[in-house]
Amino acid sequence: MSIQFDAIIIGTGQAGPSLAKRLTGAGMKVAIIERKRFGGTCVNTGCIPTKTLVASAKAIHMARHASDYGFNTGAIVGDMKKIKERKDGIVASFSQSLESWLREMKNCTVYQAHAQLENARTVRVGSDLLEAEKIFLNVGARAAKPRIPGLDEVGYLTNSGMMAVDFLPPHLIILGGSYVGLEFGQMYRRFGSDVTIIERMPHLISREDPDICDGVRQILEAEGIHILTEANVTGAQKRGAQTALKVTVKGEAREVTGSHVLAAVGRVPNTGDLGLEKAGVAVDEKGYIEVDDQLRTSVPGIWALGDANGKGAFTHTSYNDYEIVAANLLDDDPRRVSDRILAYNVYIDPPLGRAGMNETAVRKSGSKALIGTRPMTKVGRAVEKGETQGFMKVLVDAESKRILGASLLGVECDEVIHSILDVMYAKAPYTVIQRAVHIHPTVSELVPTMLGEMKPL
Repeated sequence: MSIQFDAIIIGTGQAGPSLAKRLTGAGMKVAIIERKRFGGTCVNTGCIPTKTLVASAKAIHMARHASDYGFNTGAIVGDMKKIKERKDGIVASFSQSLESWLREMKNCTVYQAHAQLENARTVRVGSDLLEAEKIFLNVGARAAKPRIPGLDEVGYLTNSGMMAVDFLPPHLIILGGSYVGLEFGQMYRRFGSDVTIIERMPHLISREDPDICDGVRQILEAEGIHILTEANVTGAQKRGAQTALKVTVKGEAREVTGSHVLAAVGRVPNTGDLGLEKAGVAVDEKGYIEVDDQLRTSVPGIWALGDANGKGAFTHTSYNDYEIVAANLLDDDPRRVSDRILAYNVYIDPPLGRAGMNETAVRKSGSKALIGTRPMTKVGRAVEKGETQGFMKVLVDAESKRILGASLLGVECDEVIHSILDVMYAKAPYTVIQRAVHIHPTVSELVPTMLGEMKPL
């Protein structure tokens, strides 16, 4: 006999718990299911722990450059066990708080076990069968497995495995030059590891403009990170305590040897063992759940939110998925995924803030556009802080005067990007920012100046 609910939520990533709160608040009886740790990737192996580690690496880096700021210190050596303890404490506080919130939530029943769909209305959790008219899939994604001969035998780490590291890898080899690989690469270089990043494309974070990619590379190489692009790993073998990788770099055979390997070559959705085929839920060729503009799957009464739907791979897009579903179900507000503007940060130091189209996409579109740029060497706040690497770039439609996109690489640009993003959502002309009086001294105060100096693209 099944246990009856009004709604079943599978997964406690960013969308699930908030949706449970809205549904129970609307008088529904809700079951929420988590098979591992409460909070999903962001809380346990993604945003929260990695940015905590980035903060420790930043403090170490600043201490090593104390003389640049007028004081001296002794030798700076990170204590990896204490760094991990700090990270673990912060993660535990978030995860435990979320679990307590859900378990104390009125009309919400928490199950901690693996869930599988039995049909379009029934979910099996252990020996229990749960039934509901509404089912929400919030199962997330995990690190993709590299297809490299011998790598499984020698062993490798992923972003999840890195969370257990409480020692300093002598030489960390990173497979993949996108945001996960770059963040780990810089932080571990600052902790004291030798770091080599291997990327198969011609540029790091290859979806960005070439000048941004080059700027990021310069920042990382200036800290002693070795970077190989247009590089394909064709094999791996153990050599004593070391791992040796066979690499072809621009057609030339090489060997890269290190103590540990981190695979950061993409993500795959956690949909393979969910029983989607029993319910008739359609997935694409990569296993992502197919959804429409309001996150409905191919089966009426089933929605997919978060990383598993392939509509975004970020915490903020997952949370927005919850907002879209709740607005449509409960508020008679027809919000859509297509209303969302692409936006994200890459948390290297200094960070990259991105919104909308990049220069490459604008040029391909053929639109008449204006471009404004500003090197961080001409931003007073950056000079005062002694952090002048990078530059800012914004693109505007020449006819409508609306902002098309921005790429901001520099100190505090992970926050500055929001002033541009908000005007984009308002569908207001760029002159709204250009004529605004920003506060001095800040990085944001130079955005109006940059917009006032635009030229035809």
